Amino acid sequence: MASIGNFFRRSLRRSGRRAGKEEEGKKENNPSRVPQGKPGERSSVFYSAGQFFFEYLVVVSLKKMSDGRYEPKITYQFPKRENLLKGQKEEEERLLKAIPLFCFPDGNNWAPVTEFTSETFSFVLTNVDGSRKIGYCRRLLPSGRGVRLPEVFCIISCLGCFGLFSKILDEVEKRRQISMAVIYPFMQGLRESPFPAPGKTVTIKSFIPESGTELIELTRPVDAHLEHVEFQALLQRLSPHRILLIFASAVLERRLIFLAEELSVLSQCIHAVAALLYPFTWAHTYIPVVPECLLDTVCCPTPFMVGIQMRHLERVLEQPMEEALIVDLCEGKIIREVGDEEDILPIKLQNEMLTSLNRHNNNNNVHTSEQVNTLVSEAFVQFFVRMVGHYSSHIKWSKNGSGTFQERAFCKAIASKTNRKFVKKFVKTNMFSLFIEEAEKSRIPQEAYFQQKITEYHEQKKHRRDS
Repeated sequence: MASIGNFFRRSLRRSGRRAGKEEEGKKENNPSRVPQGKPGERSSVFYSAGQFFFEYLVVVSLKKMSDGRYEPKITYQFPKRENLLKGQKEEEERLLKAIPLFCFPDGNNWAPVTEFTSETFSFVLTNVDGSRKIGYCRRLLPSGRGVRLPEVFCIISCLGCFGLFSKILDEVEKRRQISMAVIYPFMQGLRESPFPAPGKTVTIKSFIPESGTELIELTRPVDAHLEHVEFQALLQRLSPHRILLIFASAVLERRLIFLAEELSVLSQCIHAVAALLYPFTWAHTYIPVVPECLLDTVCCPTPFMVGIQMRHLERVLEQPMEEALIVDLCEGKIIREVGDEEDILPIKLQNEMLTSLNRHNNNNNVHTSEQVNTLVSEAFVQFFVRMVGHYSSHIKWSKNGSGTFQERAFCKAIASKTNRKFVKKFVKTNMFSLFIEEAEKSRIPQEAYFQQKITEYHEQKKHRRDS
């Protein structure tokens, strides 16, 4: 159990670039958090088009033990991988041993039932090299008569696209109610299909007995940075003011604990909070649903963002943990805070973001999920545009093409004292350091969407000056 715990507690605490270019040698020996894509692509779980949709589909079922308790076990795996190298085999074994804990994070106290509402949730696994895999889960009750135990269909993928994988799980659940045998050809067809580019669609042909051949269309959102998020889940449970307090804690890389009973609520809300940080990426311990056996994660002295079921609240509060922000998603309130959250963000920008979020909340127009994502994301992207959008002007390029970020000049260029005070803290975070390290590698911006917003902001400022 200890090795499984370590597998998920790994925190990406790369030393920053504060000491300047004398750290360059260390950087070269320190592997990147994730495999690098082309310039302009995001360095996280968002990968280029064309690769496999998923690595594994596993079914996790509850098996009765000799003491009467139920323990989750993998009962089906597709595909079975052969001829792996020793290191790959060990990594796969650790992965497959840990997955059941996250499919049934709520312990061993299960009993057969006749009714069970299907739920969709996800978890994140962090590898030795810092790369992340996502587990997309559908917990359901298989068809049949009498009492049965729920089972979980879990798709493991390097690709972050919650909406798209939810649709895939809908198709898996539909086939499960017919027969397990019908799932295999569908997943095989999916595995043979290339992952579509943003805004594009891939069509999967799938045969269902008595229904014939179906064409299933899977479309990625146009904005790739929003495809693993549902901001509506956050807005339904928290006021805009509390969302800003959470954002303020996250942007300074503090310890955040989210509480809810439903696994789907936990995973959706934590993914949404992490997405508010775009174009930056949370680079520390990140466990959207903490299994019961790993609750002592909250004792970690380093930054973390974790989700815990409400039933464990008393146990969490009894833990000898350091200062943390604890958010109750059931009641929509903050039950423990550091105390300075109101003062972290510059007040003028904080009020502007609050106005923007309140305008959305008070808007009677019915928005689609994509529209909500765009509206919310825009408020936070604009915050970063105005705070750090001038970063590229303070990268000094050498003749060999490598860049050096001029941190002091960057901070000094900010006219507002309150803005400068915030930025001086923000530049010390891992997320900013990782972002700058990528920016120093190429003159081509690594975040095309963010760069587009920076350009638009400067054009608007120029237009206002000229008019």
